[in-house]
Amino acid sequence: MMIRKIVDINEEKCNGCGLCAEACHENAIELVNGKAKLISDEYCDGLGDCLPECPTGAISIIERESRAYDEELVTKRIKEIKKLKEQKPMPCGCPGTAAKKIKRNYHDDKVKVKNTENISDALKSTSELNQWPVQLKLINSNADYLKEANLLVAADCSAYAYGNFHKDFIKNHITVIGCPKLDDIKYYEDKFIEIIKNNNLKSITVVRMEVPCCSGIVNAVKNAMLKTQTILSYREVIISTEGNIIFNS
Repeated sequence: MMIRKIVDINEEKCNGCGLCAEACHENAIELVNGKAKLISDEYCDGLGDCLPECPTGAISIIERESRAYDEELVTKRIKEIKKLKEQKPMPCGCPGTAAKKIKRNYHDDKVKVKNTENISDALKSTSELNQWPVQLKLINSNADYLKEANLLVAADCSAYAYGNFHKDFIKNHITVIGCPKLDDIKYYEDKFIEIIKNNNLKSITVVRMEVPCCSGIVNAVKNAMLKTQTILSYREVIISTEGNIIFNS
């Protein structure tokens, strides 16, 4: 044990955005029950790469008694994490995760209503989903439906918050969804890199919620475009918790 500089995380200030975990090159920080946690003193080099990323000021560098930084342990941990990420999801071959394209037969939106009892049925929305699955972790980055696609990347909660999500966003797009607060953002970034490299996408639209933790999904997409040196038509939309569009680039 020794007295040295090390990261300190104030759980009360932490909003669970996960940006610090993404910024930590040693993977010393993880989200546990929606809060950032320093997993082990030995993983933290005390340099504070995570410090500027925190939007709430929950992270600081302090001096306290702790174990020494162990580069060998960190290297081993990084390799183990990389190996886990390389494993294909659902190795059981679950038929529910098989990639498939969904064909839609669209009809005239003008529906004739004979009496008021049929109005609610006439106004029912039609699904615009064009493929399955939709969870990013289950998406095959080489699926045929991704070829030259207009890709919609949506934070999980956005479709529940915004009432006309299918018509305004999913229509004519291939949709992938995920939660940047609960999932591994580095995995997202790596998956987007695969998708961009393999599919000659036409455009990417990202729809996120206004809450700070949702910014992670935007960062993952932008980092993937930068790392693949790919210029795409890009659109970003932010939905308020009340269900309104408050930003549309």
